[in-house]
Amino acid sequence: MFNHGITTAALFIAVGQLYERTHSRAISDYGGLHKPMPRFVAFFFLFSVAAFGLPGTCNFIGEFLVLVGTSYVSFVMVLISMGGILLAASYMLWMLQRVVLGEPSTEAAKVLPDLSNRELVTLIPLAILILCIGLYPGPLMETMDVSVIHLIQQTTGLQGGEASQLPPSH
Repeated sequence: MFNHGITTAALFIAVGQLYERTHSRAISDYGGLHKPMPRFVAFFFLFSVAAFGLPGTCNFIGEFLVLVGTSYVSFVMVLISMGGILLAASYMLWMLQRVVLGEPSTEAAKVLPDLSNRELVTLIPLAILILCIGLYPGPLMETMDVSVIHLIQQTTGLQGGEASQLPPSH
């Protein structure tokens, strides 16, 4: 949920930045943003692929752990979940294709200003979090271990010694 919050916030900020420039939320009003807004497109691409859990990004870690945990209970549910992941990836890549690639669909889209320094300052920390957690999730996982073991104790009835012998969550 932590990782989902990061990527969702990043996508909302990016869409807000586009909206401030065009006052439109319609995907059809964009296209070809890679030409006038290359810095924006780099961040938007990272946030979009992170949202569907591309390996190396923070959401992949959560999705992977959920699928592994679910596989102990029901492999059918893993397959169903993977179908949802594929649909999410398809939608995000299709959206990126329409917004970022091709020729700008309006005259206004051809001359949109790229990110200002102030806007970069808002996006860079989110991008760093997405990549750092995706590439090295250990510190975040260690922070959660105590609360996860406590939750396991409450839900399974295992006592302290038994619960501490559970394999680590990372």
